[in-house]
Amino acid sequence: MKLILPISPLANSTRILVLVLWWAGMFLSGCDMVSLKEDQGRVLAQVEGEYLFLSDLTGVVPQGISHSDSIALAKNFINNWVKNRLMIVQAERNLTEEQLDFSKQLEDYRNSLVIYRYETLLIDQELDTVVTDAQIMSFYQSHLGDFELKENILRAYYAIVNSETPLLDQVLEVFDLPDSLAVDSLLYFEKSDDMLSLSVDTSYWMSFFQFQQIIPIESYNQELFLKNKRLIRIEENGMVFLVKVVNFKIKDDISPLEVERQDIRHIIINQRKVRLIKKVRDDIYKKALYNNDFEIF
Repeated sequence: MKLILPISPLANSTRILVLVLWWAGMFLSGCDMVSLKEDQGRVLAQVEGEYLFLSDLTGVVPQGISHSDSIALAKNFINNWVKNRLMIVQAERNLTEEQLDFSKQLEDYRNSLVIYRYETLLIDQELDTVVTDAQIMSFYQSHLGDFELKENILRAYYAIVNSETPLLDQVLEVFDLPDSLAVDSLLYFEKSDDMLSLSVDTSYWMSFFQFQQIIPIESYNQELFLKNKRLIRIEENGMVFLVKVVNFKIKDDISPLEVERQDIRHIIINQRKVRLIKKVRDDIYKKALYNNDFEIF
């Protein structure tokens, strides 16, 4: 196959015409996109009989930008369009008819889109998305080996208090109470200006890394720290950090159900999707087989 070298626009100006009109820059600098509709027929560029119209720039130049930015965006768009069209022309001249035949790929792509649209419609209409706690528990217990933790996690409640306030002594007393009483009692201090931060959600599991983003803890052995530190007190930069670790799990332990609940729900629903689509495909096949709607040679 003979290779045709790229065409130089300067050497063939009669075949490639690029019109970047002075009025286009002035026109676009006003950013009045309503006026674009009045000039849809104006030609900005032409490559081998393919035309770029002013209307094609709609949305390219946003409102509210400067005159120079408007012109720069418009010129950049036009230049890119020309380069792209030139590449297409060059490619079409150097590829065989067979290489330029995309009918099979287009048909395959269309078929995939048709099937996808239909399957999506079926899922929207027929999929049962209700997942009970019992179903989640059953899945969890049947797949415990799949839920090993990749990092240390913990549940805790904490208070960050101004170190110079009398409130500190009261908060310290609360942290000596049983967890359930302490959590309820801490809420009484929530609106105090000296209570810089407070979290009493003991149901939330966080990674040790997340924990360190809140509490300035330096620990080279996370497991040892968690096993030996239930009540933590740290003073830094005029603040006192008080933390009570309620529970923790070490890396490679089985992840708690509360952590995995949403993921399990998504897994169950995805499994239902797969089963639904498989059933529909099988039913269509069986019906067509019964009705002699197809032949295999």
